[in-house]
Amino acid sequence: MSSKCSFLWIVTSAPVAGHVALQQHAQAVDATSGIDYVPVGSRAFVGMIRIDHNTPIEANVPVHYELTFEDSAFQSSWEDTKAGLFYPGTSTLSFCWQPQLKQVLHGSCRKPHHCGQDALTRVDSLLESAIRSDKRRPDLLLMTGDQIYADDVAGPMLHAIQDVITALGLYGEPLEGAVVSHSDELPSHPHNFYEREQLLPKISTNTALSKLFFGAKKKPVFTSVNAQNHLISFAEVMAMYLLVWSDAPWAFVTAGNASVNDSHKPLYAHEQENLTGFVDCLPRIRRTLAHIPTYMIFDDHDVTDDWNLTRGWEQEVYGHPLSKRMIGNALMGYLLCQGWGNCPDKFKDMQPDIKKTFTNEGLQQHDAFIDMLLDFEDWHYQLDTTPSIHVMDTRTRRWRSESSLNKPSGLMDWEALCEFQQSLIGKQSVIVVSAAPIYGVKFIEAVQKVFTFFGKALTVDAENWMAHKGTANVMLNIFRHFKTPPEFIILSGDVHYSFVYDVRLRFRRNSPHITQFTCSGIKNCFPDTLITWLDRFNRLLYSPSSPLNVFTRRRNMSVRAREPAGHDGELLNAPAIGLLELKENDTTVHCKALCASGETVEFPPHTPPKEQ
Repeated sequence: MSSKCSFLWIVTSAPVAGHVALQQHAQAVDATSGIDYVPVGSRAFVGMIRIDHNTPIEANVPVHYELTFEDSAFQSSWEDTKAGLFYPGTSTLSFCWQPQLKQVLHGSCRKPHHCGQDALTRVDSLLESAIRSDKRRPDLLLMTGDQIYADDVAGPMLHAIQDVITALGLYGEPLEGAVVSHSDELPSHPHNFYEREQLLPKISTNTALSKLFFGAKKKPVFTSVNAQNHLISFAEVMAMYLLVWSDAPWAFVTAGNASVNDSHKPLYAHEQENLTGFVDCLPRIRRTLAHIPTYMIFDDHDVTDDWNLTRGWEQEVYGHPLSKRMIGNALMGYLLCQGWGNCPDKFKDMQPDIKKTFTNEGLQQHDAFIDMLLDFEDWHYQLDTTPSIHVMDTRTRRWRSESSLNKPSGLMDWEALCEFQQSLIGKQSVIVVSAAPIYGVKFIEAVQKVFTFFGKALTVDAENWMAHKGTANVMLNIFRHFKTPPEFIILSGDVHYSFVYDVRLRFRRNSPHITQFTCSGIKNCFPDTLITWLDRFNRLLYSPSSPLNVFTRRRNMSVRAREPAGHDGELLNAPAIGLLELKENDTTVHCKALCASGETVEFPPHTPPKEQ
């Protein structure tokens, strides 16, 4: 989105022509629009509406938009639908373009069947309050990873997915190297529910690599510990996206627990209870996404747990036709449902391949398209705001270990980090989005390092910036470089708890001001007892006077934790959305966690700061 152009993402049951009209200050905005559709089923079309503002829109002033379809029956249905997207006292959809950032929302890890509430409802409440009082809205929403859980799916959600596939005619596909020959056979297979690990690809454990690699989790190829309902086909991935963003597809879901074995029915019932609360909130989530600029980036669960964690993992997974297809299907879903909307112009050159693959007759040249996506190196993007936003791809451009197959890969390779550094030069202030925290909890990183030493990086998900020496050194050198922006904010998620660190360079008078705000998850959290002890050990072993700090890679940096107000320790364990506040003539970065429970938790800076 900019003053000259904006985009709307839609999914329709037919590729109906339409256009968007804009109004600002109750006056029509001179704009032209067009819809580019991609068929994903006989009754499902993903559309991107490009709106060119021939007259630039004004910042911080609501832009009201009206979507109109040329087919009268379709338009009539849309009139009934859109009424549920209006906020009280309004009769139009609207958004604001705000290039000078003051309030940025961010969060990650939204697992539908987690027992906690959905923190995205807090965004809906903020918008409703701002619209009712005609005050400034939050500027934008950044979703920093795990928007879906392709590898951790509840039984009732899988049932819903398969109902939606049938109702919308989502395209199936032949499967190579699988127990079934076609994805259409999955719903009727005896292992369809809670036993899909028996359908997933297996690597013979008579190789030294497989024995070492999967010895701890006893999982074939895919290392997720919750792979019992792992999504396999593109249709399943596509249906999952529709079901987590909108309440509309749930109208196609039939009641009952399908063909679940008796042994799994208690778990199914428990997950159904948690999922019901998630579905109840979806009308508010759909309304929210219709009124706020939203940007996203993938993390591992959008594809599969431990995605590209080590060089050995990649060799095992990409060396099997079914597991490679599953990774590719998840990337296809990400492309259409997340990546495309972040920066549509980046995918112009891909359009001919998209049209060859997604046809009205079904998926064509499937493997060739997946090969292209696996080679694509432009998932990262920047937003021309103040501060500018730099969203990093920490999954597909890995710095692979040359010494060992089972050592964690760096989250970005040398070339990607150099490009990132060049993008920062000359900036006074920046916001950087990294799915995983750049500055993690030291004790947790130490535990991960011990497991990695014994060849068990997968056992503890050693996904941290300090796990790979090359990546860690380059990233830390970027912060130490004299051209680093003096005001540096890092937004991250992934870890299922929230914390705020203030970072300064030791032994330098003019250190950049680095603030890292980690907020996770939107609908997920860490086991309470475990995180309490990890927090205690971290504060005990890595206090300012502890000699253990000397052995960390960031020993030349002072890392100070802000304690969440009203809570013990430094780590907040609750489903939440992060609210970053930037105020005029105030260099302090203000951080709040908007908890799903309704509580707002501030992370006030220490005066004087308390060093970790």
